[in-house]
Amino acid sequence: MSAASPSAFKVGLIQMRSGLDPQANLAAALAAIEQAKRGGADYVLTPEMTNIIAKREHLMATIADEELDPTLAALREAARALSIYVHIGSLAVKASPDKAANRSFLIDRAGEVVARYDKIHMFDVDLANGESYRESRTYRPGDLAVVADLPWGRLGVTICYDLRFPALYRALAEAGALFFSIPSAFTVQTGEAHWHVLLRARAIENGCFVFAAAQGGTHASGRETHGHSLVIDPWGQILAEGGTEPGVILADVDPGQVAAARARIPSLHHGRRFELVEPMAEPTYLHAVRGPL
Repeated sequence: MSAASPSAFKVGLIQMRSGLDPQANLAAALAAIEQAKRGGADYVLTPEMTNIIAKREHLMATIADEELDPTLAALREAARALSIYVHIGSLAVKASPDKAANRSFLIDRAGEVVARYDKIHMFDVDLANGESYRESRTYRPGDLAVVADLPWGRLGVTICYDLRFPALYRALAEAGALFFSIPSAFTVQTGEAHWHVLLRARAIENGCFVFAAAQGGTHASGRETHGHSLVIDPWGQILAEGGTEPGVILADVDPGQVAAARARIPSLHHGRRFELVEPMAEPTYLHAVRGPL
């Protein structure tokens, strides 16, 4: 096995079970980030909805504007104090009097926010087991894809349901991303069916690492999430995986593996623009066989 490149680093995924109280959720996140730092992590990622998982009325009555959000302020200070990159998978923050933003924040070692991303794709879905979700009732969708530069390479920033839209990840890879962040709060039903296969697919088809910190378990709001935070390499191999309980998942990441995977399968260089041809009313090949029988 070849030695890791000098730019290798350690990723820490923070798996949570966020409840109704942002202060309790913050305390859990801070404790886990400190544990990840003790484990050698250089970059930590928390899950989607780090600060709260609640139904619309409670959520809108509890959250604050970004400038006043106590979770963001505390995690910025933690990044500075620990000299670590803290990537808040997402917070619910006020975007208007009646809408929130599902917003991701990348914080550098100095405690500065160096990237923000608002979740583009809203989870408006009716599941077979009777669960129904209408994120667009509560959240204002974003309209900008985001890449950010880490010391080890470029990161493509996404959130949860974005996972189901592969064109977004191809655009991020074409913009130079070596890593994808996909913090999530996947439902149990969809997670059991699709979580692993979709995350591995995004890694394989783009030759990128995937960092997917997840919510897991039964929340105070009644929601149940799948857990199974994952670090996946550019060849689609799972480097580390969580269960359903809160905790810290650590993995060593060698960015040199991206170039190696892309050299083996150079699909990023093989993409072609094409035009979709509508079907003819009467395919021409039928004329060759039409006649007396």
